[in-house]
Order: sequence, then C-alpha cells, then structure tokens
Amino acid sequence: MNLETIILAAGKGTRMKSNLPKVLHKVGGKPMLQHVIDAAKNAGSSREVVVIGAGAELVAETIKDVVFVLQAEQLGTAHAVLSAKDNFAKSEGTVLILCGDTPLLSGELLKKFTAAHEGSNCVATVLTAEMPDATGYGRVIRETDGTFKKIVEEKDATDFEKKIREVNAGVYCFDVKKLFEALGKVTNDNAQGEYYLPDTLTILKNAGEKIGVFTAYYADETLGINSREQLAAADRVFHMKKNHELMDAGVTIVDPNTTFIDVDVKVGKDTVIKPNTYLEGNTTIGEECVIGPDIRFVNMKVGNKVSAQFSYCHEAEICDGVTLGPYVHIRPGTTIGTDVKIGNFVEVKNSKIGKGSKLPHLQYIGDTNMGENVNVGCGTVTCNYDGKNKHRTKIGDNVFIGCNTNLVAPVNVGDGAYIGAGSTITKDVPKNNLAIARARQTNIEVWKDKRKQ
Repeated sequence: MNLETIILAAGKGTRMKSNLPKVLHKVGGKPMLQHVIDAAKNAGSSREVVVIGAGAELVAETIKDVVFVLQAEQLGTAHAVLSAKDNFAKSEGTVLILCGDTPLLSGELLKKFTAAHEGSNCVATVLTAEMPDATGYGRVIRETDGTFKKIVEEKDATDFEKKIREVNAGVYCFDVKKLFEALGKVTNDNAQGEYYLPDTLTILKNAGEKIGVFTAYYADETLGINSREQLAAADRVFHMKKNHELMDAGVTIVDPNTTFIDVDVKVGKDTVIKPNTYLEGNTTIGEECVIGPDIRFVNMKVGNKVSAQFSYCHEAEICDGVTLGPYVHIRPGTTIGTDVKIGNFVEVKNSKIGKGSKLPHLQYIGDTNMGENVNVGCGTVTCNYDGKNKHRTKIGDNVFIGCNTNLVAPVNVGDGAYIGAGSTITKDVPKNNLAIARARQTNIEVWKDKRKQ
C-alpha cells in the first residue's frame, strides 16, 4: 500500500484566544501537530503534506521534515485539501486526511483504519466515533442497511439528525485520484458558505462509488482541541498514559496524579519518581535513581543511581551516582561528573565538574572546568563576567577552596592547590601552592561609633 497524508492545519483556533497558532500548542510536551504527524508516520505514511494558513511562518519554523502548502484564504476543509492538489499530481494509491488539532490519534488506530480501507474496495472511508455529547460535530447518516449515506454538519442538521451520536471524526482515506476529481465538484451551498470536505463522500456515492465507515473503539482518541480546557484535558491523558507505561516498565511513580512526564522522556527500571516531578522534552533518566520531590528536568541526560530533589535542571548532563539538592539550579552546557555532590543553594552554569568533587552549599560556579575530588567551600563564586565578556575558570584535581572565595576569571588553579577562606583570587595559583588573598586584620582599640554619640 502506498500511503501519503494530508494534514489540515490552517485554522486560526479563535477559541484558544492565543497569538500562537492552535496546532503549535503543546500536549504531552510536543506541539499537537507533531503528534498527528508522528501518528501518520507510525501508520506507514511515506509523506506528510501539511496545509497551513494562520501563523504559517511560525508553524513552518517549528515543524520539520514535512511538505508545507499555504492556504492563503480559509474557505473550508475541501478548499484546504484542494490547496495541496499539485503535490499529488503523480500520486497513486491512498491518501490519508487528518486534522492537525487531534493529538490523541494513535498510530495503532490509523493502522487499523487504513488497513480496513484497503481491504474494503471502497474509494473513500470515513472514521467515526460515538460521542456521549455530539454537539458541534458533523453527524454521520446511514442508510437503513447500515451503509454510509451522508454527513450533515450541525448547522445544517435537522432536529432529528442532531440526536444522532455517531459523528465524523474528520479522518478519511481516499483513492487519491478519485478525491481530487470529487473536490472539483464541491460547492459552498450551506449555512457556513464553506466548501466542506465531507461533501466529496456524497458526490462519490452518487456517482456509484462505494463509501466505507470505520468506527473508532475509543471515541476519546478522535477528540479535537478547540479550547484551553480541552488542551488541559488532552495533556492529562498524555501524562497519565506515560506514567502507566513507565510503571509497567518497572519505574516506581509514588503519585501519578502529581507526576508530569512528557511523551519522549525515557526512564530506567527501578527508578523512583516522587511527587511534583516534571520531566520534560528529551530527558533521559537512568536506572535506580531517586528523582523528586519537586524536580523539574528539561532536556536532561541523567545517569544511574542519581538522587535529586527540589531542583531545576535544563540542557545539561548528570552522570552516575550524583547527589543533587535541595534547591539546585543546573544550567545549560553543564556536565556533573560521577559521584559528585551538589548541595543546597548551588548554581552551576556551562561548567564541567569532575568525578568526586563536592559543592556542598551556597556556590555559583559558571564557565568553569573543575577537576576531580575538588572541595569547594561555602559561599565560593566564580566571577566569570567582566561586564562585556565571559571568561573561564580552570581548577585542577584535588584542590581545596576555602569558604567565601572569589575566583576572578580568567584564572587557573593548579592540582593540589589550597585557597584560604575569604580570598579573592585574581592570579593563577600553581600546583600544590597555598594562596591567600585578603587584607591583614587590624583591630582598633577603644574605638567608638560616633553615630551612637
């Protein structure tokens, strides 16, 4: 079967009340349009053509590896599909038509749907769903023998037709040649004054062609997202599904209701996820970790046996055996080496921290290469910014840095060096040297504060 896909993503999504195109709003950590594209690929689609309109430039910048077609003026779903006609001039076989705001569609459902179409000898098949409340949907009207008759949009439906709960899910399979022949015959003689894609089914049926109907087992998979409330509901579905997948794979999630893990996140077995944890983007967590409570990891690579709590980390790597938190901020470009301890109120940015080093509390380490087994005293700061440029600090292995030390970059501290507490280091410290950079203490006897007189 040669399967290609058209995805309709040109609508404004006015009910979202957003400057962001509706199809770019995220559910489960990905734009809803990307979910639809992924489902099409999983169903065996060889090419995806996305029809864009509202916010076209931003959509094209965000979504990759598809063909874009511009629908400059939104005149209905049939008009949107017709906009892609030139891209299918040489196509043969089946075209799958999807909506870009249905992120809950699964590749498994689309596989079954396309297989049913291919095995039916129909020129077109429509996916339907039984909705408890069908308000707003086009109703599927069947013949007395149960075969397809027509689809009626709600604004054109009679009172009797509005009672029908079987609705059009907005997903179709067509013989690609028959589709574009029928599109040329669609009119806008309806309450909306638009060119409806479902009218092609009636046109084909009246021409003697066979039209199939395939009903989704789970109606929720077909739901479109038109409001912030529906967006939140879809997001909950994705997160809960992900939590159950991970628990089935050997991950302990203490409270699934307060754990939010994006669909592309990977977590190793025997890891424990505690409440109020957010694992986002392309984050990977190893085995036998304890993550949380109150963690947010975004695009993180985390090794095995890592313990982390009350921290925010993004675009960085944490190696095996690290202890992290509470109240730690790991910023982009950072690698925390094996068995490192990062204690409370520590920020590390664009730095490499060597194996076994300790940053117990109250440090800012920025633009630093730190060796192994370094002990960093409380209150230490790498002064990396001179007001114009960022500079790096280099610290060797087995260095001891006293409390309240300022390392004014660019500066190098050699292996085995010691730095006295309260020092401001502006010059390189050679290997195994002790550096003390502070004023000699002076005590003034019988001194009185004149302000108190």
